[in-house]
Amino acid sequence: MNSNAPDFPGKVMPVDQLVRQTYASARPEVQDRMLAQLVGKVYETAPVTLQSSLLEHLMRPLGVLALVSIANGIFAKIRFRSSWPDLRVQMADAQNVQVSDVIALVDRVQQVSVEALDGVAQILAASPLMASSAAAAVLVAVLVNRARTRIVSDTYPT
Repeated sequence: MNSNAPDFPGKVMPVDQLVRQTYASARPEVQDRMLAQLVGKVYETAPVTLQSSLLEHLMRPLGVLALVSIANGIFAKIRFRSSWPDLRVQMADAQNVQVSDVIALVDRVQQVSVEALDGVAQILAASPLMASSAAAAVLVAVLVNRARTRIVSDTYPT
């Protein structure tokens, strides 16, 4: 036993469980920030094809004016290069998007729709490339739990 280790009663809590509990107990604005950071982390480690899919999903609920105001207009430029009305993010464009840009995009998306991030969980869960990503696993767990909580509160309002 390591004498420098803190003395915790019982087992050490897994990181994903700790994140989920911290998220669940946080104020809504902190939860939104945590989600944005998690999506940014997942984006950072995702292969470029998945980055493109994530950007397409996140950009879809926003209009051009909103896209212009995020990250110095990088998402509006991507939108204008894409065919209209279909949105296709090219891999070269996805590679030019920084994590901070994705975080800013997620922050704006959350203002538009509570449900807008739900599809991110589906994209990640369907990707075998992200199966070994701890950040993706935590993000999917948080998003699924968030959706369940929202459905229950909508079904049984207080």
